[in-house]
Amino acid sequence: MDRITPNDLAAWLAHQGANQAVLLDVREPWELATASVKVPQEASGCELLAIPMAQIPQRLSELSADVPVACLCHHGARSLRVAAFLAQQGFTKVANIEGGIDAWATQLDSSVPRY
Repeated sequence: MDRITPNDLAAWLAHQGANQAVLLDVREPWELATASVKVPQEASGCELLAIPMAQIPQRLSELSADVPVACLCHHGARSLRVAAFLAQQGFTKVANIEGGIDAWATQLDSSVPRY
């Protein structure tokens, strides 16, 4: 499992050598309503998928172990747990976006509300 910053996302995806990937937002629905991200243009081919952390085990079939997954939450703690869980399930191309959407707002897109 890799640990990347929001600024590193596009480079990490390019390094994975895949033409598709998933940006997995593991925050709760109310958090998504408060602030959400857009996949950066340089990370084209990356699908944004929102699955709250507690639902990951029962919705695991929505993810493919062959597709790189970058996990995102508010500050990076929940996404780190999800990334570790995915790695334990056999996902080999997994990253945690350190600092979460808060870091995303300060590093990549200042239009994303901070909460």
